[in-house]
Amino acid sequence: MENLWTLSMPWWQFVLRGAIAYAGLLLLLRLAGKRSFGELAPFDIVVLILVGGTLRSAIVGHDQSVLGPFIAVTTIVAADRLLTMACAASARINRWVEGAPTLLARDGRVDERALVRAGVPREGFERELRHHGLRSVAAVAEARLEPNGKITMLAKDG
Repeated sequence: MENLWTLSMPWWQFVLRGAIAYAGLLLLLRLAGKRSFGELAPFDIVVLILVGGTLRSAIVGHDQSVLGPFIAVTTIVAADRLLTMACAASARINRWVEGAPTLLARDGRVDERALVRAGVPREGFERELRHHGLRSVAAVAEARLEPNGKITMLAKDG
């Protein structure tokens, strides 16, 4: 019972490990691309759970206390809040963190290279057409892959 409040390392190491894990995971998810977690499929959820479990040891090490993980989680929540505020205050920071939209189609023409670069299969693009109530790409004024992984489509007028 006495292990519950006894830290296995100095408190600041939990802060440092939490901040490094947050920044590292943010970078990895950014490098994974916009479509990676835009629409969570069952395997995406499994990956998220495994990443969380794997990062646990990187953040708290062998600590068995209640306090250590609490310090680390507080650090992660604070880092997330600070980054959210920085993104709201600066378009440049927001663009670096979230990315910019990718133009996939314009005026009824699909940019096949943009689809490949964004990791959007043609079948998936056509599924999105139907989801937006469009019968063919000819009806598309503009289609974009947004930074959040969602595809938005604007129909041509008339």
